[in-house]
Amino acid sequence: MSLDAIQKVAEVEKLMKARRAAADAEARQLVSNAEQEALVHLQKVRAEAAEQGKRYLQEAEKKAKARAADIQSAVIAESDALRQEAEKHLDEAAELIVRRVVNR
Repeated sequence: MSLDAIQKVAEVEKLMKARRAAADAEARQLVSNAEQEALVHLQKVRAEAAEQGKRYLQEAEKKAKARAADIQSAVIAESDALRQEAEKHLDEAAELIVRRVVNR
């Protein structure tokens, strides 16, 4: 092999090593960039999920308060109806008590 051919092979090998090193560095940088982007995206998704969770919780609390108000209204109405019914029988109950006390 001639000296020129050996020099060309050596130059090509040197060039290939430099290209390989550059490609390796670029690959490491691409991986690093992808990891950083993934972290940013993950943080964004987590924040959005937390906000969505807050909205779901607020909606559930709103519905629970409305349901509690409905139940409370129904209980008050039923209580009033029972009280009115009991008041209708108040005189009758008083007479029954008086009879029991007198008959002892």
